[in-house]
Amino acid sequence: MPQDIFAKCYEFKDAEQVRESGLYPYFIPIEENRGSRVIMKGREVIMIGSNNYLGLSLDPRVQEAAKKAIERFGTSCSGSRLINGTFALHEELEHRLARFVGREAALCFTAGYLTNLGSISAILGRKDNILSDRYNHASIVDGIMLSIGLSGGTIKLHRYHHNNPEHLEKTLAGLPEEEPKLIVTDGVFSMEGDIVKLPQLRKVAEKYGARIYLDEAHALGVLGATGRGTEEHHGVSRCADLLMGTFSKSFGGIGGFVAGEPVVIDYIKHFSRPLIFTASMPPAMIGAVMATLEIIQKEPEHTHRLQHIAAFMIREFKALGFNVGVAETPIIPLVIGGIEKTFMFWKALFENGVYANPVVSPAVPPDRSMLRTSYMAIHTDSELDQVLSVCKTEGKKLGII
Repeated sequence: MPQDIFAKCYEFKDAEQVRESGLYPYFIPIEENRGSRVIMKGREVIMIGSNNYLGLSLDPRVQEAAKKAIERFGTSCSGSRLINGTFALHEELEHRLARFVGREAALCFTAGYLTNLGSISAILGRKDNILSDRYNHASIVDGIMLSIGLSGGTIKLHRYHHNNPEHLEKTLAGLPEEEPKLIVTDGVFSMEGDIVKLPQLRKVAEKYGARIYLDEAHALGVLGATGRGTEEHHGVSRCADLLMGTFSKSFGGIGGFVAGEPVVIDYIKHFSRPLIFTASMPPAMIGAVMATLEIIQKEPEHTHRLQHIAAFMIREFKALGFNVGVAETPIIPLVIGGIEKTFMFWKALFENGVYANPVVSPAVPPDRSMLRTSYMAIHTDSELDQVLSVCKTEGKKLGII
């Protein structure tokens, strides 16, 4: 008798077992968004799990820009960028983004995930080499997997040690000189909160004739004196050959973009399956992102406040005895280790008015379960003090500190 394709679904019991224990922490609906605080399960909690780093998603100027875009273009483009889904707003935003990141051209996608999926798979071809940091985001990994599938398995994947230019160079040294090579890395790593050693990567890339693809999803608006990301943070320019960004973090919306040389961006336009076969960014999001981009450029104090908060919280968590790993940004992991204790700590914080993100395997190694905390420029000093107080009390109860 043939096996039912749904058999694996019926056999999956892990989530239900955690639900029965009262520790299930996922898919909890937000009933109301108040910026630094949200309503969940009928209670108000301080949100330290959002990627809305500058707190701009509730800015009245951003909301008004979204409304005006709807009034002019409606709620949807109802088509892909290739055919009938490119509005004048798309191209205006792309011009502004390219200038912001110091490139000649940019291309917008409907989601940050699709940006990596579509750009990486368009660039890579048969018998190319892709060198990927072991801690890169899942969207990068999936972009690579799509590339390998489309190439008939001829693309060669090499995963180098996390943020380790020396191991990257050792890997590159073992590859044939004539074969094309692309290095892909996050600018800010989404779980660890550390920053890529970009200048060192550039030196290695130049030595071996490789190109660099830099994912700035968690860096734009976060790093640098004017929020321009990892390159500005390191005091260098154009270290990356292709630069990717997303709108679901500092830009307070949804969508993404890739920026680089015009000829390369034009190539991606014509060979990116996720771009060609996905309806384009809706007008409301384009209007909102253009408004947040303008705010980031004109009001760098939001980025400065965020950087101050990040330094403060890293220092205070370390002083309390928490393991924050190599964090140096507003992404601060509280590394716990075991899954059950991670869920218990999450629940204790939630019951005491603080929401953070529990992250377990396979998103992180099995022995590195954590609460991923992340902060917004709109968090007040009193809210931060409350978070630290609750974490201290509950961390001691559970023997985490």
